[in-house]
Amino acid sequence: MAAKMSTSRVAKSRVFVNRSLNMQKINFFGFDMDYTLAEYKSPEYEELTVQLLMERLVAIGYPQDLKELKYDSSFPCRGMFFDKEYGNLLKVDQFGNILSCYHGFELVPSGKVRELYPNKTVQASDQRYFILNSLFNVPETYVIAALVDYFDRHEDYHRVLRGVECGNILLSYNSMHQDLRAAMDWVHMKGTIKQHTLEDLEKYVIKDPRLPVLLKRMRMHGRKVFLLTNSDYHYTDNLLAYLLSEDPDPEQAGTGGKVWIKYFDYVVVDAQKPLYFEGGTTLRQIDETTGMPRMGVFKGKIETGSVYSGGNSENFCEMIGAVGEDVLYIGDHIFGDILKSKKQHGWRTYLVVRELEEDLGVLTHERDLYKQLAAVEDELEEVFGNLDSDDTTCPNIQIYLRNMKELVLAIDRTHSTTLGSIFRSGKVSSVCIMNITQVDWSYCTG
Repeated sequence: MAAKMSTSRVAKSRVFVNRSLNMQKINFFGFDMDYTLAEYKSPEYEELTVQLLMERLVAIGYPQDLKELKYDSSFPCRGMFFDKEYGNLLKVDQFGNILSCYHGFELVPSGKVRELYPNKTVQASDQRYFILNSLFNVPETYVIAALVDYFDRHEDYHRVLRGVECGNILLSYNSMHQDLRAAMDWVHMKGTIKQHTLEDLEKYVIKDPRLPVLLKRMRMHGRKVFLLTNSDYHYTDNLLAYLLSEDPDPEQAGTGGKVWIKYFDYVVVDAQKPLYFEGGTTLRQIDETTGMPRMGVFKGKIETGSVYSGGNSENFCEMIGAVGEDVLYIGDHIFGDILKSKKQHGWRTYLVVRELEEDLGVLTHERDLYKQLAAVEDELEEVFGNLDSDDTTCPNIQIYLRNMKELVLAIDRTHSTTLGSIFRSGKVSSVCIMNITQVDWSYCTG
């Protein structure tokens, strides 16, 4: 019994809640596909993404030797802000204060950070910063750091404040980012990464035998299950055929139709979230023979066994009879999946957080470091607590600040990536924590 209890407490099998949720009131379970139903293998999938990004950048004029760059999974994490003006990766807390700053692969000293950012704060709404907040952005985080590092160190280029120069050419950090964003869109929208993934699903996608069991049981208990994904029909069809290859109902075997569709009551592809939760796009029905959307706007009743493209969440809720908190939507993208669906329609939300397992492990195994950091903070608090309005001398607190900085760095280095935890730096919470606290449930996957 003790051993069984211990297994049930493993972080990757646990669900964490920010607020209570009565599951009896949930009538609809919605799922995203990428990084939710379909979990991509790491670092294999990131390595593929970096390879394709470098090939695309070289194709548009970047140096050929960038093709030789290999992905290093020990560097990036998501949730960083990229400063398009100075080429820095910033970890930011919920108030906009800069917790750490990297230029390329190098940690920027605090004095230099204050020189570049006098108040050591940034605004998330400022167009100068691009937030790398999804799991798809992890390899992108690595590539932008690699590009900055490559050109800053290259003997043919001269580093200036906002980029590098070579003769009469200025390659700004902003233009590097624009080129990388265009390459990222090309790799995903033109289908090259999807094609490579489908050619070797076993290499890039985790097949979990529990997935069809989960979906089947939800429907057996009278709940409606829907798929809402940004992926196109062809990719969705092939990926879910691999993940849900067992027929949900043996009696239906050989009756025609696609097996994976039978696990869902409703299927929507090409959703274009987060736009889907606002104005949306034209709702069309997919012709499963051709895999293409049929002509015209679909105006009928959404039916089980059919696939639809686009539309918007308001019309979708009306068509299936869902009202606000009837729905629990499960996804991995904090903005595209979770916050928008909750804000616009009051859907209950369930966030898949891949990094949660490691962070909980660090909190447990490095407890002594956190205790040491708390002790230094208590000593610093005591120094100021003993002052009163008559004191004219300023206490020397440099040793406390230095000790705190060393302990924070020590804690950050216990994580598997150089950039540390997506949730915090030392004991200070990052902006990701603020966003995650708005979610009803979080699930740890590893």
